[in-house]
Amino acid sequence: MALGSNTSKQKLVPQAYQALNQFKYEVAAELGINPEYKTGYWGNISSRECGAVGGHMVRRMIALAEQELLRQQGAFKTQM
Repeated sequence: MALGSNTSKQKLVPQAYQALNQFKYEVAAELGINPEYKTGYWGNISSRECGAVGGHMVRRMIALAEQELLRQQGAFKTQM
């Protein structure tokens, strides 16, 4: 196990779990990947496809974070 690994599986923001889970299925649907939503079963999905879902999720979250930083920077400049 790598140093710094979180072995407890404790969620840092438990309230975000459902939103991230929904987001995962939305991204999968956009990519044409259809896991069984009601059961949460991803066993019929290849590792490559699962990785694609995770990669697209990260790209979209980074883009949103960048937009938020730009928005905050613009608000900060207008206050000066």
